[in-house]
Amino acid sequence: MTEDLSKDILARAMAAGQRVTAAESCTGGMVAAAITDIAGSSNIFDRGFVTYSNAAKQDMLGVQAATLEAHGAVSEEVAAEMAKGARSAAGADLAVAISGIAGPGGSEHKPEGRVCFGLASAGGVSTETVEFGALGRAGVRAAATRHALQLLLDALP
Repeated sequence: MTEDLSKDILARAMAAGQRVTAAESCTGGMVAAAITDIAGSSNIFDRGFVTYSNAAKQDMLGVQAATLEAHGAVSEEVAAEMAKGARSAAGADLAVAISGIAGPGGSEHKPEGRVCFGLASAGGVSTETVEFGALGRAGVRAAATRHALQLLLDALP
């Protein structure tokens, strides 16, 4: 499934002359890997960002310490700043950001399977939170990767 999504992203982005990027936390580079698994992806993908720690989110993407303090890393506010920062740092037209609780574990307020997404384009930033549930670490990461790829695809002309 991710292969088909990635092929469609490549085709649409090339047709539109657009570049995409990803800022990933809980997926650890799986979105970038899915895109770059497709031959020709260098036409639309220059770089991605794996920002697992809060320090990396701040250093590489410009996420504000105050945002992390107020909302925590797994929040739409942080996902929005990650997406904006990635779009700027990569010189991309479109950026997707992912931050979530892959598990095992979580808490009452931030359960396993909660993943926040940000999508940044010239038109602005949108965010959403998806509750994938306790699918296990690999399951949450795979579901979040597919969702992020679908967000990119849906945002392309």
